[in-house]
Amino acid sequence: MSVFNKVLASIGIGNAQVDTKLAKDTFCPGDIVMGEVVIKGGSVSQKIDEIYLTLHTSYVKEHDDKKYLQIATIERIRLNAPFEISPNERTEIPFSMQLPNETPVTYGKTKVWISTGLDIKNAIDPKDEDFIRIEPNSLVQSIISALDELGFKLRNADCEEAPYRFRNRMQFIQEFEFVPYSGDYRGKLDELEAVIFMKNKDEAEVYFEIDRKGKGLAGLFAETLEMDETKVRGIISFSDIPVMAKKLNGIIERYA
Repeated sequence: MSVFNKVLASIGIGNAQVDTKLAKDTFCPGDIVMGEVVIKGGSVSQKIDEIYLTLHTSYVKEHDDKKYLQIATIERIRLNAPFEISPNERTEIPFSMQLPNETPVTYGKTKVWISTGLDIKNAIDPKDEDFIRIEPNSLVQSIISALDELGFKLRNADCEEAPYRFRNRMQFIQEFEFVPYSGDYRGKLDELEAVIFMKNKDEAEVYFEIDRKGKGLAGLFAETLEMDETKVRGIISFSDIPVMAKKLNGIIERYA
């Protein structure tokens, strides 16, 4: 019977089970995720070679004018040394994992999740997935709020394959897409796209792509040739929060 159970466990039947329990499910980039991994033994004793936690998101990759959804690994940690779990034994392993500053916020279609896996030799590895909510930190939120004050509405936030010059950070970037719905920029701009990188705990590097609205035949040709787009870089710090709308307006109005 034990040999039969081992054969079943090797194909995932009667195998050990894993369940990750998080202390909470809402975080900001840079926060510490705390929880415990609960492992319940199956029908036979099994050696757990490794328990790992992996932080994932998805992003869009474009190739030959086709778009593909890819899975990105943001962070991965190993929790334990190898150990053996007996049949029906319950083991709880506490953990903490810091979210990198590059963790995207879960706006629009962007999703972030933690995958827990057990590495068991000669068996199908049990896995568990837990989706979490990522909110912007106070600096990023102040940028979004300031743009709203200037008349821009956040339309979407997507993760896309990072341009080559940004690959040393992550394989993806998160792009915030705003459209002017009121104020001075309505009628002047089609949209405003922003990519925000935290340089350190005090500053963010912001890249804006300002898409001016084309007017007449010249504007039509400009849009066709993408000559109506201007890329601008700026440094934003926490000290700018009280005057964020004024600072961003100073950056945008020069190119609108």
